[in-house]
Amino acid sequence: MSLRYYIFLKDVLLLALTAFGGPQAHIALMFKLLVDKRRYVTEQELIELNALCSILPGPTSTQTITAIGFKIGGPNLAYLTLLIWILPAASIMAVAALAISYLQEQGISLEFLRIIQPMAVGFVAYAAYMISSKVIHTKTAVVLMVISAILAYFFSSPWVFPALLIAGGAVTALRFKQHPMEKDKQLKIQWANFILYVAVLVVAAVLGAYTSSLPVRLFENFYRNGSLVFGGGQVLIPLLYSEFVDFKEYLTGEEFLSGYAIVQALPGPTFSFTSFIGNLAMREYGLGGQLLGSFVATVGIFLPGTFLIFFVIRFWDELKKYRVVRASLEGISAVSSGMVVAAAILLYHPIENTIINFSIVVATFCLLMFTKIPAPVLILTGLLLGFLI
Repeated sequence: MSLRYYIFLKDVLLLALTAFGGPQAHIALMFKLLVDKRRYVTEQELIELNALCSILPGPTSTQTITAIGFKIGGPNLAYLTLLIWILPAASIMAVAALAISYLQEQGISLEFLRIIQPMAVGFVAYAAYMISSKVIHTKTAVVLMVISAILAYFFSSPWVFPALLIAGGAVTALRFKQHPMEKDKQLKIQWANFILYVAVLVVAAVLGAYTSSLPVRLFENFYRNGSLVFGGGQVLIPLLYSEFVDFKEYLTGEEFLSGYAIVQALPGPTFSFTSFIGNLAMREYGLGGQLLGSFVATVGIFLPGTFLIFFVIRFWDELKKYRVVRASLEGISAVSSGMVVAAAILLYHPIENTIINFSIVVATFCLLMFTKIPAPVLILTGLLLGFLI
């Protein structure tokens, strides 16, 4: 491996340990370090890669940094990039789940988490506002956002979300003639990674249906969710809540919100939250089972997006010339923002509806909106207040 690759991986580790604030903040830091300072890619290349990853299911910033690794050093460097990027946050979330399990086994109250639970709702509400302000620019987008928010709120089946995304994309794709036509389109597709992506999905689904093995079923659950999530970690949250809290009851709403609040205080990808969920889902199987749960959940959620970015990056330059592809992005983005609005409301349900809790949600939203206080400082302050009060 060349010295340039080692320096790049060191930079990826630096980002994994310092990139707080979700995909938008991650991309800003990538511009600063990977473009302005190191010049691994040009500014235009990073903008285009991020646009590509925004229309693929999976974790946007994870796919973007993996794609940069791919452009620099091919598949091997890309896989190392992926591992270094996700390992710190996923490991910390596994430890956090173990700590919560231990405290519960010892009969120690989790009451100290009571402040960061409504804070987590404030984070989702802020994400809903930020996403909506960036992607809602037409009356059609407003209508799609409102309809998707209502449907996502009242119909919490995991299959509702991908159906809404497809429908939203189809609605705006019909208006493709509003986009300028580009010439010289020569689309040549290498199908290997897509076939691998579908094969793993099918095998996992079959094994999940015919086995009682919880790790296998967890892998299938997370692989399916990772295959269906457009829009990053904020859109993933309602999917995970409806499946693992409402339907399967692997963890309580309070545990879910506590874990989500903790992941907001960490650098790296929001998708690492799945390490926490997988861990608690396997708590009946002891320490080894919980660590296995974290592993299968993390691999399951990140693998589909990895297969897909490896598949699409090879013909992205040609694909983006098609007007239908560009037009469908508006609908997909609008529906995604509607889902995050619904998530903010749904996540408030398991919290006791008191003036104090509602005030914490509003205060968190306002602090994120009107100040530059970093998210980790807010969460750590909430934990400290939970201990003291």
